[in-house]
Amino acid sequence: MRQSELFTKTRREAPKDEVAKNAQLLIRAGYIHKETAGAYSYLPLGLRVLNKIVGVIREEMNVIGGQEVLLTALQNKETWQASGRWDDKDLEIWFKTSLKGGGELGLGFTHEEPLTALMKDHIRSFRDLPVGVYQFQTKFRNEPRAKSGLMRGREFLMKDLYTFCKDEKEQNEYYEKAKQAYIRIFDRLGIGGETYVTFASGGSFSKYSHEFQTLTDAGEDTIYVSEAKKIAVNKEVMNDEVLKDLGLHRSDLCEKKAVEVGNIFNLGTKFSDALNLVYKDEKGQSKPVWMGSYGIGPGRVMGTIVELKSDDKGLVWPESVAPFAIHLVALFDQSGKVKKAADDLYSKLSAKGVEVLYDDRELSAGEKFSDADLIGIPKRYVVSEKTLANDSVEVKDRVTGKIELAPTFKL
Repeated sequence: MRQSELFTKTRREAPKDEVAKNAQLLIRAGYIHKETAGAYSYLPLGLRVLNKIVGVIREEMNVIGGQEVLLTALQNKETWQASGRWDDKDLEIWFKTSLKGGGELGLGFTHEEPLTALMKDHIRSFRDLPVGVYQFQTKFRNEPRAKSGLMRGREFLMKDLYTFCKDEKEQNEYYEKAKQAYIRIFDRLGIGGETYVTFASGGSFSKYSHEFQTLTDAGEDTIYVSEAKKIAVNKEVMNDEVLKDLGLHRSDLCEKKAVEVGNIFNLGTKFSDALNLVYKDEKGQSKPVWMGSYGIGPGRVMGTIVELKSDDKGLVWPESVAPFAIHLVALFDQSGKVKKAADDLYSKLSAKGVEVLYDDRELSAGEKFSDADLIGIPKRYVVSEKTLANDSVEVKDRVTGKIELAPTFKL
C-alpha cells in the first residue's frame, strides 16, 4: 500500500467526545470511525488489524475441530421464547424491530438458541457427536454504558463457538481443549503475559466458568491474581470456598483491574432441553445433548492491545496483528535518487510477499515520522540521502526504539 493512495488521514487531536484511550488513538491514526456511541466503522488500516486477529482465532478454532458457519443476525421470536430469553423483563439488552406485515424480530446478541434449533436437523445419533460450530458475526447489544471505545460496544464482531456433546464427561473434555486454545490465542496476539485464566461464576450450569482477563487500568472488572499459578479469581466469586477449591491463600493474591477479552461456559442441557435437541445413544434411547459456549470479541481484543501497548507517541502493534510488517518512509531529495531507491526497495519487498506501507507522500521528515509513530507499525525503514551514501537503510524498532543501519542488499 502506497500511503499517498490511502484515503484516510491522521489527526493531531483526539475527538472531544471520546474518553477511552483506545478509541482516541485509533481514530487519530485513521483506523476506525465513530458512527455513534458503541458503534465504530473499521477503515482500511483498522480492518487489516481486525482481520489479523480473526485469522489467529480461526486457526486455533480449526485446530480443536471447530467448523465455521455464519448465522443470521435477525432472530425469530418463537425460538427465544422457548428458552425464556425474549421478554425485555428478563433481558434488557435486546434490539428489536417490528415487521411491516406484523410481528417482531430481534437482532442477535448471542446465538445459543438459533444454533440449537438448527442442529436439530443434523444431530440424531451418538455417532454425530461431539461437534463444535463457530462463527464470526456481528452482535447487537443495547448497552447502557458504551463509553469504552472498542471494549464495550452496541454493535460489535464476536467469535462464538458452541459445542455439542453426548454427556458431561465429553463436554468437559471439549471445554478443556477450548480453554487451551484460548490460552494459545492470547499468547499469539501478544497479550498472553498480561492475560489470566480467571475463575468466575458458572451460573446454573456448573460451579465455575472461566474468563480470560487482561490486566489494564482501563478494565471494568476487579480480579485477584495468583502470579505463581498464573490464574485469577473474579471479585464476584471471591470467597473462602473458592480459595480452598483452588488451593490459594488470600495473602498470595494481588487485586488488579482487568478487561474480559474472552469467556467459556459449560451450558449443560439447558438449551437442548428447551428446544428439544436430543440424540439416540448406543441402546437407542433418547438423550439430551450437552452444550458449551465460548466467546471472544476481536474488536475488544484490538482495543485492549491498544490500551496495553501504546505509548505517548501513538500505537505500538505486536507483529502478529500489525496492519503491515514494515513502514517504509522515503525522505525525498531534489535529485530523485531517494525516490528511485525507495521505489525499488518497495517493489523488492513486495515481491517477497512482505506487507509494506510505503510513505511516498511529499511531506517533511517530521510529519512522516510523527505519522509513523502514531500508526505504530513494528518496523520502520527510512531511505534518505544519508542512508544512500552508506548503501543502507535505517531500521527502527517501534517497540524498543532501537535504530540501526542495515545494508540494502540484505533486505
